[in-house]
Amino acid sequence: MLTIGIVANEPSGDLLGAAVVRELQRQLGDTRVRFVGVAGPRMQALGCESLFDMERLSVMGLTEVLGQLRELLGLRRELLRFMLRERPAVLIGVDAPDFNLGLERRARRAGIRTVHLVSPTVWAWRPGRVKGIRRAVDLMLSIFPFEERFLREHGVPARYVGHPLADEIPFEVDRAAARAELGLDPEAPLVALLPGSRMGEVERLAVPFIETARAAHAARPGLRFVVPLINARVGERFRAELQRCAPELPLTLLEGQGREAMSAADVVLTASGTATLEGLLLGRPMLVGYRLHPLTYHLVKQLGLVKVAHIAMANLLAGRELAPEFVQSRCRAELLAPALLELLDDQARRAEIEREYARIHRDLRCDAAREAARAVLDLIGETPR
Repeated sequence: MLTIGIVANEPSGDLLGAAVVRELQRQLGDTRVRFVGVAGPRMQALGCESLFDMERLSVMGLTEVLGQLRELLGLRRELLRFMLRERPAVLIGVDAPDFNLGLERRARRAGIRTVHLVSPTVWAWRPGRVKGIRRAVDLMLSIFPFEERFLREHGVPARYVGHPLADEIPFEVDRAAARAELGLDPEAPLVALLPGSRMGEVERLAVPFIETARAAHAARPGLRFVVPLINARVGERFRAELQRCAPELPLTLLEGQGREAMSAADVVLTASGTATLEGLLLGRPMLVGYRLHPLTYHLVKQLGLVKVAHIAMANLLAGRELAPEFVQSRCRAELLAPALLELLDDQARRAEIEREYARIHRDLRCDAAREAARAVLDLIGETPR
C-alpha cells in the first residue's frame, strides 16, 4: 500500500487537503493508498490518520507563535521522526508555511519527496522566504494564477492548479434555500458575522463585531444576524462576549456551517483569511475586519514585512478594495456599522461586486483537486488506475 504523509494545521488547510485526498483516492483507489499525518475533521472523515489534534498547530501571529514555540517545535520533531520511520512516498504540507516548510525541508534532506499545497504569499509578505522554499520543496502547488510565474522566476518548481473551493462552490448560490436550511427568516435583511477560526482571532474580533451588530441593529431594528463558529471552544468564548455586550441581539449562533451562513446572508462581516475568498466565490459583498496582537502589528509595520496594498484575498484577486478593510485601530463599531449599513442600502454597488466576484470565480475554476493529484502522482511516478 502506498503511504502519503499529509499535514494540515488549520480548518482552511483541512478543507483544501480533503479535496486533494478525495481525488487521490479516486485516482489510485481507496485500497491502494494510506494518508497519515495531521488532519482535521474533513480529512479524517475520508480516512486520514491524525497523529494529534490539528488545533494544537493552529497558531497565528509572531507573538502568539513565540508563546507556544516549544510545543510547536516538539510536535514538528515528533512528526519528522514518524515520517523518517514510515518513509512515505511523498509528504504534502498544506499551507501553514512557517511550520510545514521546516518539516518538509528536513524530510527532503532525508530523501523524502515533498509537495507544498498553497504557495506562501512571498510576493506579499516576507519575500526572503523564497530561498527557504527552494530548499524545502520538490514541487509547489499554487492556487492563484499570478503565483506560478513568480515562483519559477525565483527557482521554485511550481504548478498552478487553481483553487479547490472555486470548483466546489457553484456559480449560482441559492440564498433562499440556505435560509430555509438554517431556519432563518426568508425576508429579513441578514448579516453573517465571521470572527475567525482561531481562538486568538475570536478573542480580538468578537467584541468589535458584536458591537457593530448592536449599532447596526439599533439603526435598523429589522436587521438579523447569523454567526457560524468553528467549534464548541470558540463558540463558548463568543457566547461569553455576546452575553456581556449584547445579549438581546437577534442573532443565530451555529457550530460550523460557515458557508451556509454566508450563502444565506445579504452582506458578510468577516475576519481576513480564507473566508474572504469563500465569500467572493459565494458572490457575497463583504466588509473585512481584523486585529493582530498589538506587538505583532507593531513588528509587521516597523519591519515593513507586508508588500501589498490589501490584506483580504478577495481584494488582491480583484485588484481593488471591493471589500472595505478595517484593520487594527479601525476595526471598531463606529466605523464598521455605518459602512455595513451603507453596503446593505447600495444595491447597485452590491450588484457590481457580485458581477466582479463571478468573473474571478470563473477564472479560478480549473478542477484544482484533479490537477493537484495529477501533479503529486507525476512527481512520485505513480499511474492512476
